[in-house]
Amino acid sequence: MTLYEELTRHELLQWQQKMQRPPSAANRLAKAVQRRLNRIIPAKVHQAVTATIKQMTRGVLYGAGYTTRLPDTDASLQVREADVRDRIGFYKKTGATEGALTGAGGFWLAMADFPLLLAIKMKMLFEIAALYGYPIDDYRERLYILHIFQLAFSSQERRREVYGQMERWDEQSQLLPDDINQFDWLTFQLEYRDYIDLAKMAQLIPGVGAAVGLVVNYRLIDSLGKTAMNAYRMRWLDDLARQEKLPPADRKEL
Repeated sequence: MTLYEELTRHELLQWQQKMQRPPSAANRLAKAVQRRLNRIIPAKVHQAVTATIKQMTRGVLYGAGYTTRLPDTDASLQVREADVRDRIGFYKKTGATEGALTGAGGFWLAMADFPLLLAIKMKMLFEIAALYGYPIDDYRERLYILHIFQLAFSSQERRREVYGQMERWDEQSQLLPDDINQFDWLTFQLEYRDYIDLAKMAQLIPGVGAAVGLVVNYRLIDSLGKTAMNAYRMRWLDDLARQEKLPPADRKEL
């Protein structure tokens, strides 16, 4: 392994440990607060957000509207990740600008932020997958993208479950059914909606929507980008371990 790969491995082990922590008291409190807020937010808002999430995530699996570069198969991990960080930076700026513009436009324009932001996030994940060398025309790779999305935008309890599904993905993906409709859409939608509702609802408040939209979108995309990097590092280093007969990256080495 190169020095860069050794350092990356250490960072990955710390991230893996974080993903597997049990929910804290603060996590449980936040979930309880979110459930109460869900009862206050108008039903039409919930319906609009849920419908958008469902339609767009289904579009991801079928490739609707998503084009990206061909997977890179030759570059080193260090070169790939330099490109990945560059793309994450680009999408953070794009998302922040979009959030500021829609947040400044009142209730209905702010509502348009949900599908726009979701499209930005998904496009970024497609590019990251290709930069790490994974073929997104394979529906199993698209399912992995959706798992990354859940990992970034779920409660800690759900995050632990999703992480467990992503370990040894190359082996587990062979057991996936051919019917993509068996994906757990309901949990996916509810977890994502609940995760972002508290922050994004403030974007609908007149006078502060633009500032909220800028900051929240920037942070959400930054979090998703970091999650994606570590998710693909896990696969990259596991592949390397098999090639060099090294122990796979997992928390037991911490």
